[in-house]
Amino acid sequence: MKLIYKGKYSGDESSLPSAQPVEGAVAYQEASNMKEFALLVNGIALGLMVLCLILLFVRGGLRAFRVWGYVLSMLALFPHELLHGICFREEVYLYTNWKQGMLFVTGTEHMSKGRFVFMSLLPNLVFGILPFLIFLLAPAHTVLGTMGAISIGMGAGDYYNVYNTLTQVPKGGRVYNKGFHSYWYVPEK
Repeated sequence: MKLIYKGKYSGDESSLPSAQPVEGAVAYQEASNMKEFALLVNGIALGLMVLCLILLFVRGGLRAFRVWGYVLSMLALFPHELLHGICFREEVYLYTNWKQGMLFVTGTEHMSKGRFVFMSLLPNLVFGILPFLIFLLAPAHTVLGTMGAISIGMGAGDYYNVYNTLTQVPKGGRVYNKGFHSYWYVPEK
């Protein structure tokens, strides 16, 4: 993997690197534009965060809400993208747009269905689910509980990609990105 920082994302999807298209590839049935996508994943994020924060309160009370947990979840944003990036074998491109709260990586390689799901989930497991589970098992780890609760919600876009992949891509399928959109195909044998 070679990480290439591309700077501020301008909002022009056609400026993003895209994988070599495959004839007959099927576009994911997903949000058709960024506004629709943002509304959907922000709703998912809010629901997940509320659920996790309720569990945080039930398990640890008010003392479980730790400022350092919020700080750590924000500091994990860049490492979150790096964990996505290490799942690519080829070049991966990092973009930012802090005003719109955007930080993302994209690559041009085609991945197996399983590797795409793993790539999408890895940072959420490391920074969200694992710390939150540690807190649930050992409530004294309140900072991890808060960090995990927030980080789980921040992975909503990744969960959306995983859901679409698991429900749309057949066994043996391969996935690639073109701009913000994902495509799948089954390679000829």
